[in-house]
Amino acid sequence: MTGRFDYSGPPLNPDDMSPDPITEFTVWFAGASEAGLPQPNAMSLATADGDRPSVRTVLLKDFDRTGFVFFTNYESQKGRELSANPRAALSFTWLEIHRQIRIEGMVAELEEQESDEYYASRPRGAQLAAGISRQSAVISDRAMLESAFAAAEEKFAGDDIPRPDHWGGYRLRPELVEFWQGRPDRLHDRIRYRWDYSDWVKERLSP
Repeated sequence: MTGRFDYSGPPLNPDDMSPDPITEFTVWFAGASEAGLPQPNAMSLATADGDRPSVRTVLLKDFDRTGFVFFTNYESQKGRELSANPRAALSFTWLEIHRQIRIEGMVAELEEQESDEYYASRPRGAQLAAGISRQSAVISDRAMLESAFAAAEEKFAGDDIPRPDHWGGYRLRPELVEFWQGRPDRLHDRIRYRWDYSDWVKERLSP
């Protein structure tokens, strides 16, 4: 058992929060960055097939009013699950500043041009790794992975590395965004934005 942790964040007043959750997210994300948190763009991504849910950490690479963008192998477990069930959830957890944001919505692949542009901006090693990794597949040992990486280095020596068809981006379009602020005595503040097909509805939840 771990020790008890007390939260002491400032209160959340819905009237002081933006009517738009993306605007509010921008403020919170900037606050996490200014607090010096390591990789504040790290987020948990939860997906599910028809049998069981799964969760892992990925990096947020962009966001705007159209949604939250991340990149991965389309043939990975999360890629297969998103193909079968395009509903997913994200969670940003910044315990150092007593905050968390949950996001739920539908996920769709990015246009090829968007994936191409981001792929071209990646370090060369990351490009090579994306091409040779059969993400989530069982492999015999690490030596096989390193051998495939070395072969790819030799193959593309001096040339641009094309984006593999099995790798690219997704955008989660939010339908629900919840802002959580840790408060004393576990009386946390929870403010949820819920899309009702015409506008965002803002409501307070019991902790």
